[in-house]
Amino acid sequence: MGSMEYEKGVEQNFTEDGTIDLKGRRVLRSTTGRWRACYYMLGFEVCERLAYYGLSTNLVLYLTRELHQGTVKASNNVTNWVGTAWMTPILGAFIADEFLGRYWTFMIASLIYLVGMCFLTLVVSIPSLKPPTCGKDVSYLDCHKMASSFQIGIFYCALYIITIGTGGTKPNISTMGADQFDDFEPKERAHKLSFFNWYVFCIFFGTIFANTVLVYLQDTSGWEIGYGIPTLMLLISIIAFVFGTPVYRHKPRGESPFTRMAKVIIATSRKWNTSVPVDPKELYELTLDKYSSPGKYRIDHSSSLRFLDKAAVKVDGPASGWDLCPVTHVEQTKQMIKMIPILCATFIPSALMAQTQTLFIKQGTTLNRHLGDFEIPPASLSVFMTISMLISLVVYDRFFVPFVRKYTKNPRGITLLQRMTVGLIIHIVTMIIASLVERHRLSVAKDHGIFIMKQIVPLKIYILIPQFALLGVSDCFLEVAKLEFFYDQAPEGMKSLGMAYFTTSQGFGYFLSSFILSIVADVTKRHGHEGWILDNLNVSRLDYYYAFYTVLSFVNFLFFLFVAKNFKYNVEVTEVEQES
Repeated sequence: MGSMEYEKGVEQNFTEDGTIDLKGRRVLRSTTGRWRACYYMLGFEVCERLAYYGLSTNLVLYLTRELHQGTVKASNNVTNWVGTAWMTPILGAFIADEFLGRYWTFMIASLIYLVGMCFLTLVVSIPSLKPPTCGKDVSYLDCHKMASSFQIGIFYCALYIITIGTGGTKPNISTMGADQFDDFEPKERAHKLSFFNWYVFCIFFGTIFANTVLVYLQDTSGWEIGYGIPTLMLLISIIAFVFGTPVYRHKPRGESPFTRMAKVIIATSRKWNTSVPVDPKELYELTLDKYSSPGKYRIDHSSSLRFLDKAAVKVDGPASGWDLCPVTHVEQTKQMIKMIPILCATFIPSALMAQTQTLFIKQGTTLNRHLGDFEIPPASLSVFMTISMLISLVVYDRFFVPFVRKYTKNPRGITLLQRMTVGLIIHIVTMIIASLVERHRLSVAKDHGIFIMKQIVPLKIYILIPQFALLGVSDCFLEVAKLEFFYDQAPEGMKSLGMAYFTTSQGFGYFLSSFILSIVADVTKRHGHEGWILDNLNVSRLDYYYAFYTVLSFVNFLFFLFVAKNFKYNVEVTEVEQES
C-alpha cells in the first residue's frame, strides 16, 4: 500500500504537458523548469538584444564613416542586412521543429552568433581590414579612400554570420522559455504569462542599453570597444545558459507546420483535376481518437477556398501524406492563406520603420548634437522610440482598454485590426511631420549658406525627437497588434507559422525599403536633376522622399481598410472531448 502511494506521488510530480529532458526521459516538476530555468534564458535575451541593437542601430554610420560608402548604398546595405536578420528565424524555427529540436538548434546558432561577433570585433579592430581613418598622420586622399573588395567582403562575411546566429536563437529562446511552465498546472500556467512580460522587459532593457551606452562608446571610444563589450556579454550569457541545461524542460519534436502546409498545397496540385464532392463528409478526416490527446484540435470544414479541399479528396489505393491530407490540416492551411492579404498590407509600414535605422540617423549627424560638453550620438535618438513605446503600452493597457471596453464589450477594447488601423494613421502623421522638419532643416541650412557635407546646421538634434517618439507610439498599436494578430488567428498547431508571418512582415519590409530607396534615388537623378538622396544631406531633398512615403502610406492604408473590412476572424476552435 505504501509503495503504491509513493509511486502515485512520484507520478503526480511529473510534468503533464509531455516535456522531457535531453535524453528523452520524463521530467519532475519539482526539479526542472519554472523560473530556475528561465533566468538563464532571460539573461541571454538581454545580452543578445544588446549585441544586435548595438550593431544595427549605428551600422549606417560605420558604413559611411569607416567604409566611406554613400548614403544610398550604406542605407540599403543596412536594410538588406536587417531584413535578412528578420527572415532567417523562419529557417531556424523550421530546423528546430523538423530536425534538431529547440535546444540544439539554439546552442549551435548561439555559437555561430558568437563566432560572428568575435569576427566582427576583429575586423573593426585590425587597421588593415578597413580603410585608413582620418587623423593627423593620414592624408586627405587616404582617409577618403574607398574600402577594397576584400575589406568589404570580410566585413559583410562577419555581419551575415551573425544573421545565421539570430535565425536560430530568436525563434527558439522565447518558446523554450514558455516550455518551462506546465499548462496543466494552474500556478505554472499563470507564471507563463509573467515570463512573457519579463521577456519583453529584457528586450527593452537590452535595446535601451545598446541605444545609449554602446552607441556612445562606439562614437567616443572606438568601434572595437563598442563591439567588444557585447561580444563578451554574449559569451558570458552562453556559458551561463549551458550551466542551466540540467534543469531545462524540452518539448518533443513534431511535424513542422511548414511541412504540414506544404503537404496540403502539393496534394492539391497533384489532384488539381479531381472534382470535390458536394458533401464535405466524404472528404478524408482522422478519427476522433486522433484528436483526443492534449493540444489536439479538429477543425470543421468551411466553404472558403474550396479548391484546397482537393487535398482531402480520397483516392483509390494507398496514399502518402503528400497525396492525401485530413480536413483539419486543409482548414489550417486555409486559415493561414486567409491572412496573406493582411500580411501584404504590413510591408509598407515595415519599410517605413527602416528609416529609423538609416536616414533618420544620418539626419542627426547634420545637426548640433551638443548638450553642454556632452555630444549626443545620433543613433541614441532611437531610445526615444523605445521609451515612447513603453509609456504607450502602459497607458494603452491600464487606461485606454478599460475605458473603451465599457462601450465596445470587447475584452481587448478594440479589435486587433482596429488597433493596427490606428498605428497606420500615426505612420502617416509621422511622415508628414518628418517631411516638414526636414524642410525646415534645409531652409535653415540655406539661410546660413551651409552646403558642404560636414557642415553642421545650427539646429538642435532635438527637432528629430517627435518623429522617433511618434513611431514608438505607432509600434504600441501596429507592431504589438500585428504580432498578436498573426499568433491569435493562426490555428492551433500552426502558431509558429503565425510568428513566421510576423518576421516575414518585418524582413520583407526592410528589403522593400532598399528597393524603394534605390528606385527613388535613380529616377530623381535622371534628365540632369541632382536627385533627392545624395551623400551630402544638406543639398538633398529628403523632405520630398518623406512626402513620398506619406503618399505610399496613405495608399497602403486604403488597401488595408479594404482587406480588413473583408477579413473574417476565425471562430475559436473547441477541443475535442477526451473519451474515457
